[in-house]
Formats: sequence, C-alpha cells, structure tokens
Amino acid sequence: MANTRAQIYDIIEKDSHNSITSKVYDVFMLIVIILSIVPLMFTVELPWFKAMDRATTIIFIVDYVLRWVTADLKLNKRGWSFIIYPITPMAIIDLMSILPGLNLLDPAFKIFRLSRVLRVFRLFKLLRYTDKVALFLNVIKKEKNVLLSVLVIAVFYIFLTALIMFNAEPRVNPETGVETFSTFFDALYWATVTLTTVGYGDLCPVTDLGRFISMLSSLFGVAIIALPSGVITASYLDELRAMKDEKNKKEEEEGETYGLK
Repeated sequence: MANTRAQIYDIIEKDSHNSITSKVYDVFMLIVIILSIVPLMFTVELPWFKAMDRATTIIFIVDYVLRWVTADLKLNKRGWSFIIYPITPMAIIDLMSILPGLNLLDPAFKIFRLSRVLRVFRLFKLLRYTDKVALFLNVIKKEKNVLLSVLVIAVFYIFLTALIMFNAEPRVNPETGVETFSTFFDALYWATVTLTTVGYGDLCPVTDLGRFISMLSSLFGVAIIALPSGVITASYLDELRAMKDEKNKKEEEEGETYGLK
C-alpha cells in the first residue's frame, strides 16, 4: 500500500521526478483545466458543455482525493498531514474548482451550486503546473516586506487625495448639472485610477483647484507605481540567475558522475 501511494505521489506531483508518466499526467491535467473553463467564454449553454463540465469535475475530484491520500508524502507531518492538507492554499483552490460542478453530478449537491464566476478558480490550478508563475510567486514572497511597504504608502496616498478631492470639489458640476464626487467612494475610485495613471475620464474634477490636485496626484502616482516595478524586476532577474546557476551546477555534477562511470 505504501509503495502504491508513493507511485501515485511520484505521478501527480510535478517536482517529484522527471518520469514520462508524471509529465503525461501534467499535460493531461493542463488540458482538462483549459477545457473546464471553455464554457465561461460563451454566453449560451451548449449541450456538450454540460457533459464536458461533468467529466472535468470528476477528474478534479479524483485528483483532489489522490493528493489528499498522499498528503503525508508531501507535507512530511505524518498523520497530521491529512488534517492540514485541506486548508493548504492549493487544496482550497482545488476544492473551490470542484464545488461549482457538484450539482451536475447529483441534485442533492444543489446546496453547493455557485455562480459561473466561481469556476474561474479552475484557472488558478494552472499555478501547480507552471514554473514561471511559481517563479513570480517566489519573487513576491522574497520581496513581500518591500512590496507591503509600497502598498501601505499607495493606500495612504489614495485615501489622502480622495479626502482632499472630496472636500475641494462640488457635488454637482455647476455648468452641466451632472453629479461629480457625490460620495466618498467616487473620490476613492478617482484617486485609485489616477494613482495608477489609468484615468478613465468618467469622473474628473471641474474646478481649477481640483485639476491642480489631479495633476499632483498623477505625478506622484507615477513615482509610487514605479517603486514595486523596479523591485520585482531586480528580484526576478536574481531568481533567474540563481536558477541558471543551479541548472549549470547540476549538469556539471551529472557530467562528472558519467565521466567516472
């Protein structure tokens, strides 16, 4: 039984080894994930969508169960692994991917019937099979303190400029009679899109003071948005160099091993 679970773990875990069976399983799951989100690209319910959704849901359930029964091999916490696994991030994503399709299997599961939006969680399952996304997440984790500091500055600046604009601008445009910053949420929305230099134009100041505030907000917004971009880029390049060095070192070790043989 232990050997069987170990074999299953070697197949379903992407980084466990480089066997052909594991690679085939990864490709198969990638195809299943992509097929499962195809219905979200259409506004009509085609007959074969339901059958495809049922099939992909069953596959997701099997994958979830297999990962659960081999949780101790992944988490290395013995019996506690089976209790801890359901609350791990990827396990939660797997479960959220399954729930929308449960009502297709049995009417008794209609209590779990959720919106189409919840099916988007199936796309997050790709994180398990994509090295580049995993690399980016490692960069975010490595620079989380710096990025969190930038986020706090950005949130503070958004709130500050929104508060200033909300009290500087009239609630109604005196020339057109159209509402401008009628609520504080409108000011927060304006401050956010201005900070990110998007500026949709659907909400804008009408007074000279408001326009001056908008100019300053745009200038500072460029500086604040540029901070995390530079940090992420530098850390991303460092991670790529580290991966390349590790790969070269591994190839050299393998070459020395074969040379001895």
